Amino acid sequence: MLRDFLYNSDIMENTFERIYDIVRRIPFGKVATYGQIARIAGNPRMSRVVGYAMHTAPDDVPCQRVVNRFGGLSDAFEPLGKDTHRMLLEIEGVGFKMDGCVDLERYLWQEI
Repeated sequence: MLRDFLYNSDIMENTFERIYDIVRRIPFGKVATYGQIARIAGNPRMSRVVGYAMHTAPDDVPCQRVVNRFGGLSDAFEPLGKDTHRMLLEIEGVGFKMDGCVDLERYLWQEI
């Protein structure tokens, strides 16, 4: 089912654009989870699709503000993976717990 969804380019393009619009709304210094973005986009089961969208996002989408449900970072950031992801968030003032995950209690975006 997911594969059929991914191969329908019109649906995927519209879905990615909706995801990008949501990620652009995440304020500087805050983060959102893949699942949170999926819920806001209207389908809580498409958190992997959010990940695919982040992988191909245009430069004006602040992908660094998207983390996993534990506040974990992505290896997909160039050039150093999670270290690059962390650096980009630290520049925005986002804090981390001792385990290296974002402190979601403090920095999770609460969309109004």
